[in-house]
Order: sequence, then structure tokens, then C-alpha cells
Amino acid sequence: MQIAKVRGTVVSTQKEPNLGGVKFLLVQLLDEEGSPLPVYEVAADKVGAGVGEWVLISRGSGSRNVEGHRDRPIDAAVVAIIDTVTVDNQRLYDKGTQW
Repeated sequence: MQIAKVRGTVVSTQKEPNLGGVKFLLVQLLDEEGSPLPVYEVAADKVGAGVGEWVLISRGSGSRNVEGHRDRPIDAAVVAIIDTVTVDNQRLYDKGTQW
């Protein structure tokens, strides 16, 4: 899994039939210090994440094992919305104070 920040949404009216009803988010990967990397990815979202939130994404075959995504052509899925991240006893991220 990898930590990412939700930057926006991706809307597609014409898509593979198996992807019907799937919400897509544009996420930016973060490094170990919480700084944004110049890497973006589109991830399927079943947990209801919103723009600005930090999330955990699963990539590759692991993303297709998420409930509701089996047998779908998905390379990345949001599997959790992060509440806090602590590194070396220092709070790196706290959802409650980020807004």
C-alpha cells in the first residue's frame, strides 16, 4: 500500500461495462515526509474519500481483491481514509487539523 492525497475526481461516461458505478479519484503519491511526489494515479474509490484527504491505495492485483472490484480492470484502489500518520513519535498528518 502507499499513502496518497486526493487531488480531484475523474469522470468518464463511456467506459468498460464492468466499471459501471465506480467512482474514480485522481491521487498524488506522497513520500515518507508527507511531501507530494510528481506522481499521479487514478484510483477506484469504494470508501468515499474526498478531495484533500490522505488515503491508502492498493495497487496491482491487490486492488482487484477489494470487495466490489473483483473481476474489474482496476490497477489502483483507495482502501482507506487516513486519520493520522505518526513517524518517529512525531505527528506527520492529522485529518482533524488539516482543514
